Amino acid sequence: MDPALIQMIVFAAVAVVLLVLLYNVLGKKVGRQPEDRPAPALPGGSEAPNDPGRQDFGLGLDPAAAEGVAQLRSRDPAFDPSRFLDGARHAYETIVRAYAAGDRETLRPLLAAPVMASFEDGITAREASGRSEVVELPHPPRADLDGVEARGDLATARVRFLAEMKSEITHEGVATTEERRTAELWTFERRIGSGDPNWVLARVEEARA
Repeated sequence: MDPALIQMIVFAAVAVVLLVLLYNVLGKKVGRQPEDRPAPALPGGSEAPNDPGRQDFGLGLDPAAAEGVAQLRSRDPAFDPSRFLDGARHAYETIVRAYAAGDRETLRPLLAAPVMASFEDGITAREASGRSEVVELPHPPRADLDGVEARGDLATARVRFLAEMKSEITHEGVATTEERRTAELWTFERRIGSGDPNWVLARVEEARA
């Protein structure tokens, strides 16, 4: 056989062996591949967007508030943050108008005792000065759930209210009109397992607009 032909056959065989070895190395996955990595966790520790413990009910809750809602719902499955905010918004308007009008009977079942005492002092001082006030809200206030917590049998929910108010103040027969914007945090509370489903206002504090 021609020596040159033998040499070509040997080179071809060597090339085939090298190609097989090269494929075996490069054709295999080396290290962790993207598809091998676990899906990134959502903020707050959720591992899936449909995690029932972290749903925000379309309210855009931050992770801490969503966690609080989940904890409360584990104790009180009937708690619905959307319905709660609707009720809180209505309570806000009722309380603001009742305080301005000095309507103690409307306020009493809506306020915790310390808040009622504070409001009572304000109403009494206004009456002593001979002033009266009527408040209207041109637009429904904005209400955002800022935090929810369950400690023992006490549930608390903090709501951030942004509102525009128009006040007509009468003093010594002279009426003036004032318009203002307010930003406040209202904390509501109720007893878990109580037969009374209503929340009461337990604290009022200023908030940044």
